[in-house]
Amino acid sequence: MPEDPAPARNKFRSDFIVEIALLAAVAVYLVIAQGQSVGDNLSFTVVGASLMALATYWTLHTARDGLEVIALRLRPGK
Repeated sequence: MPEDPAPARNKFRSDFIVEIALLAAVAVYLVIAQGQSVGDNLSFTVVGASLMALATYWTLHTARDGLEVIALRLRPGK
């Protein structure tokens, strides 16, 4: 864990921006997929599953970076 909280904050901000973009992409996908049932178009289903898996991974990644920022702020001896 870095000693200076500024790089951790900057990393968290950039991760958060990517998180918002991924959530917007999932929302657009869900709007487009409204009239389709799962498995009708295999490539469309694979794209959706991949997008949702990526969004889940990135959400956990962003949460880890957020916890790092909080830990640096609450670090004793500051």
